Amino acid sequence: MSIQKISNATNTITTTQILRDGETMISSDGSFELGFFSPGKSKNRYVGMWYKKITDSTVVWIANREIPLTNKSGVLKVVDPGLLVLLNDTNGGIIWSSNTSRHVKTPVAKLLDSGNLVVKDANDDDPGNFLWESFNYPTDTMLSGMKFGWNYKTGLEVYLSSWKSNDDPSSGDFTYHFDPTGYPQHVLKKGSVVQYKSGPWNGLRNSGMPNLRKNSIYKFGEVINKNEAYYTYELLDRSIISRVTLSESGVTQRLTWVDRTQRWEVYASAPTDNCDIYRSCGAYGSCNIAKSPVCGCLDRFLPKDPEGWNHGDWSNGCVRRTPLNCQNGDVFLKYSGIKLPDTRYSQFNVSMTLEECKVLCLKNCSCTAYTDLDISKGGSGCLLWFEDLTNIKLLSEEGQYIYIRMASSERERELKGKKREILVLSLSLLMGMVLLGLSLMLYLRKRKKSNHRLREGGRLGYQFTDDHHDENHNKSIDLPLLDLYTITKATDNFSINNKLGEGGFGPVYKGLLEDGQEIAVKRLSRNSFQGLDEFKNEVICIAKLQHRNLVKLLGCCIQGEEKMLIYEYMPNRSLDLFLFDPMGSALFDWPKRFQIINGIARGLLYLHQDSRLRIIHRDLKASNILLDSDMNPKISDFGMARSFGGNETGANTSRVVGTYGYMSPEYAVDGIFSVKSDVFSFGVLLLEIVSGKRNRGFYHRDHHHNLLGHAWMLYKEGRSLELIDDYLGISGYLSEVLRSIHIGLLCVQQSPEDRPSMSSVVLMFGNEGVLPQARQPGFFTERDLFTAESSSSTNAASSTNQMTITLMEAR
Repeated sequence: MSIQKISNATNTITTTQILRDGETMISSDGSFELGFFSPGKSKNRYVGMWYKKITDSTVVWIANREIPLTNKSGVLKVVDPGLLVLLNDTNGGIIWSSNTSRHVKTPVAKLLDSGNLVVKDANDDDPGNFLWESFNYPTDTMLSGMKFGWNYKTGLEVYLSSWKSNDDPSSGDFTYHFDPTGYPQHVLKKGSVVQYKSGPWNGLRNSGMPNLRKNSIYKFGEVINKNEAYYTYELLDRSIISRVTLSESGVTQRLTWVDRTQRWEVYASAPTDNCDIYRSCGAYGSCNIAKSPVCGCLDRFLPKDPEGWNHGDWSNGCVRRTPLNCQNGDVFLKYSGIKLPDTRYSQFNVSMTLEECKVLCLKNCSCTAYTDLDISKGGSGCLLWFEDLTNIKLLSEEGQYIYIRMASSERERELKGKKREILVLSLSLLMGMVLLGLSLMLYLRKRKKSNHRLREGGRLGYQFTDDHHDENHNKSIDLPLLDLYTITKATDNFSINNKLGEGGFGPVYKGLLEDGQEIAVKRLSRNSFQGLDEFKNEVICIAKLQHRNLVKLLGCCIQGEEKMLIYEYMPNRSLDLFLFDPMGSALFDWPKRFQIINGIARGLLYLHQDSRLRIIHRDLKASNILLDSDMNPKISDFGMARSFGGNETGANTSRVVGTYGYMSPEYAVDGIFSVKSDVFSFGVLLLEIVSGKRNRGFYHRDHHHNLLGHAWMLYKEGRSLELIDDYLGISGYLSEVLRSIHIGLLCVQQSPEDRPSMSSVVLMFGNEGVLPQARQPGFFTERDLFTAESSSSTNAASSTNQMTITLMEAR
């Protein structure tokens, strides 16, 4: 039998052909190429597969990763009765072989367009009849169409294994699995030690992967039945090159190739921060990366080892403040906004209702919690836990509900608390109605005396007093008043489909008035962290401000218990939705970001210097920057702002408000705020815009600094380029980007006196003058989230980047 060399144009090897070192196979659509290669600086030779159409030779699969060839004598061939083998042509020794067990008459090896190398009968293209396929034996990469998980019939597990290094593709320290124990979840291991668990699949995504959402790049899902259990994804556009990979440092990433930058860009990754470390807060402990210390107990739970807990040892977790008493009756209390616990000790039923699930759990004293199995269509199925609940993380969104077993007395406490809240709320509303009635009476009397006629839709006159000024600073506000019926109709009765988001004030809805004008309605929630003071404060601060970089207040609605502010509608919503989302960030080039930076700077300059009253915003952050249809920035949310007259530039307060990660040191610690507090927040925001990373919760594998500390280290070492967002094309703008980083660091300096004013900042952006050397930023400390240092705290109010909260006692 004659043996032929393979043609580089083919995608198939037959029993009469061989593939030698230097020759390759190419899939029919030109997407993938298979041949011999040497990784990094190594001289060893491997048979591998890589993307054909991109400049970066990214290897996605390797045959002989554990047994390399030491020279170029390798030969790949198909032999009867259906084996793909790699031979050393010098001595004929077998280096690697597929583990085909079935025989076929005319075996061939074919490289499919999906990147799947298969051994099959030449005349049979049914995937169910393949003898062997590389998709069942991946290395560190998962490709579209691969089944990541278990085949129960064959006992085969498909999992990822990291490389040892860039020069050595043999199996490294980390493996990534689809673990079917209990209810399946994704598990990252270092050796045999679990590092991370994704939380269970809920029909939409894994509970601990909130960024795993429906998108335009790929669709994804899980299949769980008696024959198999696996996760898979499928690219929606085959022209997009995207893959899931496990790095040698133990991070799983979805990477997408961007032609513009000629680089792989990170679309999503896990773990994302230190709160993803498995069981980091012990049983019934909840990890919140936005707090210090990061670990806390779930509501109605207390530290099991208080002394250890206070010293940063959270391994013993928490216990119920009231022990269970199963025989005398327990109850289930609802929790939300958390990553669902580890499902290693769980059971599930796809056909049960939630009520049936509750009854079943209540009957079993070992059952600790239950929830819906699938929330994709309103809720179905039953998921039950039978051990202490661990691996819980606070999420930035409400998430799905979980019902945790508690002593019946906890329900009684809850009901008493609600009654007390209702009583307090009722009294507050009664007082509010009385005050509102008196205000309206005064207003009507004033209108009658002046014979003033309200324009169509009405106008509202208010006499508001700021909390730290005398009567000379009282403010009379004349603002259009819209009735509740008009707002209800405009928002389709506050339909969930019109909801734009929610902050400390309450939900925000999109509305459409009868004249066709689009509006945004900010509705004060009864459970709001903010209240009437912030409502009035926002009206005071913004009603008469006119600047292209400030959001415009169109009117308000006060009727019964309802209090609402009506703004111009911003179609592109808030900056954070673009900046911290991989898809949005990829569309955010430097000219657009620089336009936004300059717009925010000019808006702040107007507040500090050019407005009728000097305004200090006190809660400047990415989520409070709204974007119009042309991506022009507009500063919003003035509920926490303070106004000053004359030459006043700051004050001291007993009510610290704002958002952790953006607050200046002197404000967070001592309650001292000034225009320089806003400058600090602007500097944080500037560095976030350049880097595409949040300051709060920033994670780097080489250190525990926040974004400011990371930027400062790079600046001192002359490596500021490394701070720039991977998605950011900076060709032609390098000096402008580096200058912006420098200005950002000047704004976040520790001492307020060292920070420039906003007028100086605007000038810095507008000219090429030499900038002063930046000094160490505020809050530049090495964070060790697993030591006693983490237990220190501040009485300053804090929030995640989504919600502002306040606290009445400042240090």
